Amino acid sequence: MPRRRPVAEKPHVSDPVLQFLQMVWQLEHALERASKRMEDALGISGPQRFALRMIGVRPGITAGELAMVLHLHPSTVTGIVQRLEIRRLVKRTSNANDGRVAHLHLTPAGAKANKPAATGTIERAARVTLTRCPAPQRKATASVMERFATELMKI
Repeated sequence: MPRRRPVAEKPHVSDPVLQFLQMVWQLEHALERASKRMEDALGISGPQRFALRMIGVRPGITAGELAMVLHLHPSTVTGIVQRLEIRRLVKRTSNANDGRVAHLHLTPAGAKANKPAATGTIERAARVTLTRCPAPQRKATASVMERFATELMKI
């Protein structure tokens, strides 16, 4: 039987900025790991599922609009949409007035996959977390996250 390594304690950091960054990096790492587990278990990564859910909320959204909503580079969204198309979860329809613009829609399989998942998704973890936090705490957290993102965009 393999020996388990002892779990290392988080070193105490007194600087609040370093504490905050430690939490941000922990969150980023947890998101990446959860996304990989989702892809292994469900065949769809976290960003792909988020894109699928947003297309479900906004049928006909363009790839450019989706990039803005997801806060991702358009080329990243192109790859995400292509993988969703390969899995036949999303289809593109051409804009009648401008053939360069495509609108994104869920296929029947995409609509089925678009339902809130009971377990195994980042979305579910977020839903559980948010239901366990009082509204003022959610609002304060969102405010801090938004301010930090704004500051990061200035770099």
